[in-house]
Amino acid sequence: MQLMTDPVTVSTGITYDRDSIEKWLFSCKNNTCPVTKQELSDVDLTPNHTLRRLIQAWCTLNASSGIERIPTPKPQLDTTQIRKLIKDANKSPQMHQKCLQSLRSIAHGSERSKRCLEAAGAVEFLASVIKKNDSTVIEVALQDGVELKRASDEALLILCHLDTSQTGLKKLINYDGEFLESLMNFLRFGNFQFRGQAIMLMKTLFEVADPIQLINIRPQLFNEVVQTLSDKVLEKASKATLKLLVEVCPWGKNRIKAVEAGLVSVLVELLIDSMERRVCELILLVLDQLCRCAEGRAKLVSHGAGLAVVSNKILRVSQLATDRAVKILSSVCRLSANSRVVQEMLQVGVVTKLCLVMQLNASGKTKERTKEILKLHSRVWKNSPCILPHLLTSYPS
Repeated sequence: MQLMTDPVTVSTGITYDRDSIEKWLFSCKNNTCPVTKQELSDVDLTPNHTLRRLIQAWCTLNASSGIERIPTPKPQLDTTQIRKLIKDANKSPQMHQKCLQSLRSIAHGSERSKRCLEAAGAVEFLASVIKKNDSTVIEVALQDGVELKRASDEALLILCHLDTSQTGLKKLINYDGEFLESLMNFLRFGNFQFRGQAIMLMKTLFEVADPIQLINIRPQLFNEVVQTLSDKVLEKASKATLKLLVEVCPWGKNRIKAVEAGLVSVLVELLIDSMERRVCELILLVLDQLCRCAEGRAKLVSHGAGLAVVSNKILRVSQLATDRAVKILSSVCRLSANSRVVQEMLQVGVVTKLCLVMQLNASGKTKERTKEILKLHSRVWKNSPCILPHLLTSYPS
């Protein structure tokens, strides 16, 4: 039997153990009462002191049976305390340091604590520290000692740990552009850890951005993002970078901006080395986006390994990777296939791979697209000695 140690009541009048209901509301992101199924108008949890005292009394009565009395919970943190902490931060460097240390401690607490921080304005405060590029050196207490960090670096780490809500993220990206510029400074000058954190925060920001903001992304951002991807900062950060590019490339002239930043060449090199399924899929997703513009296709076919490495992933990674790789080759064959490209596709094994797709159980749309590609250049490919005889049986007429 597990005792209720900290009973709290929600707005529907039902009482739950605090840890359980906070997990339901914050970690599982539900907004209903588990018992009544009613939507909760707010997520304020009111301590049920009467029930707690009854449980403590019961524990005392049953102490002889080995039941330990539950402790009285510490008072919960509230937004007033945090607002005062933030307000006092500007009084002195010592108070500023104390504020960041406290925010760090709270941010590593429960989901309720994180939401309390956001409601009290901690997101805006941390963003202001980052925007100012505050280079004040502060002490950060760790389990095994003390580490010295710049205030802006510490603010970025805390902000990333907060799991800010969509509303909070929209406030950040709606700043006058300075906040994104500040994150770009981390990409330019930060170490691997902070570059990775900045990329992951950018990804979450662009996921909630409106179309106008996505269309107006500056070319410089693509330069920094591509350099970060090229440097292979962290595996987790690389995936976040690729997801960011999937999010932003379809908008406006972002494909061209990304191509001009050298993204196609970087993606091809990464695809050569990558064996991890999800990374390959994301790279092919981005390449598919870039090959929808002439500039992207031109860069792919001009890369010595471009067509070969894309076709190499067909039938070797996943169905999604195969679908995207065929889609990339379709874009090239329909829109950018001069005689040199058509011959290269034959020589490096692209056509052989496409014939294999026709023989195997690829998805209907992918098989249809493959058929179109093979028919498109059948005059050059069909009777070539580069294709093994047993594969010619699957060549569409």
